[in-house]
Amino acid sequence: MRFFRRFAFTALAVLAVGIVGTVSLVWTVATRLGIVAPGASPGAAVFVFGGGLLGAAATALVLLGAMRRVGRPLGAVMDAAGRVADGDYSVRVAEQGAPLLRALARAFNTMTERLESHDRQRRDLMADLSHELRTPVTVLQGKLEGLLDGVYPRDDDQLHALVEETGVLARLIEDLRTLALSESGALKLQREPTDVADLARDVVEGFAAPARAARVSLAVEAPAGLPSADVDPVRIRQVMANLVSNALRHTPDGGSVVVRVAAAGRTIRIDVRDTGSGMTPDEVAHAFDRFHKGPGSRGSGLGLTIARNLVVAHGGDIHVSSEVGKGTAVAVTLPG
Repeated sequence: MRFFRRFAFTALAVLAVGIVGTVSLVWTVATRLGIVAPGASPGAAVFVFGGGLLGAAATALVLLGAMRRVGRPLGAVMDAAGRVADGDYSVRVAEQGAPLLRALARAFNTMTERLESHDRQRRDLMADLSHELRTPVTVLQGKLEGLLDGVYPRDDDQLHALVEETGVLARLIEDLRTLALSESGALKLQREPTDVADLARDVVEGFAAPARAARVSLAVEAPAGLPSADVDPVRIRQVMANLVSNALRHTPDGGSVVVRVAAAGRTIRIDVRDTGSGMTPDEVAHAFDRFHKGPGSRGSGLGLTIARNLVVAHGGDIHVSSEVGKGTAVAVTLPG
């Protein structure tokens, strides 16, 4: 270990200086106390010098052993830190030595575990991004090439299909932007007293046409006189829109989606319940993971992730409960 060798050489130099200093000190004290007279015989000088040398040597051995016990664990941490700097996040160090050194090794291992996890998530995110962006871009490219080659007629139907694909791409880009802002802590909330029940009604009205087209009942339930909440209305509207959109996608013909808003102590609770296909316990556990999709899902897999991040940014909480074949309920709690 390079660090330990340098540490050992420095320690030996310090010990050599200490030995010389100790012998000189013993000689001076012996002369002052009259143990050795000025101009004493060589035998007396050798005796004093030898005694001082032996004492210094014993001290040096003890000090050297202590330095080795400290130096080895520190050297291991330093060498491991060099490997981390080179991009190897799998490195771990043994927890050994004094309690303080063990704590240092434990903290280092925790750091590298988190770095390794973040690096893995970054790689997974890049792979997911490339996959999600590839689909609409491929469709657009294929449609445009087909129009140019005369494979598809240049009519309004084809243009509408292209516009829809650009809308998918634009929504995905906006979702990614919101996700990046919320996860980096750079998202700025414009809080103001807000009637959450009115927001829910606006969101449901915006999804009325898609709900009718899918033959799904969509309604809002909210008692009169609900207190206002100090929230960012644009972001909370986005949360509810994501939840309602997700519920409609997974609710079959003849089903229902209900948005309930109620006061719960000093908080406002929003429940979005559907009678859709539901989720397995494993799917519930991963519901808020980025790009996680259920079977047959046509979304980007970011809706619930963004909803969770926005709710947490408000100091609230979000929870999913579901049962296969019986639907899903998402509960959002916001501070009043």
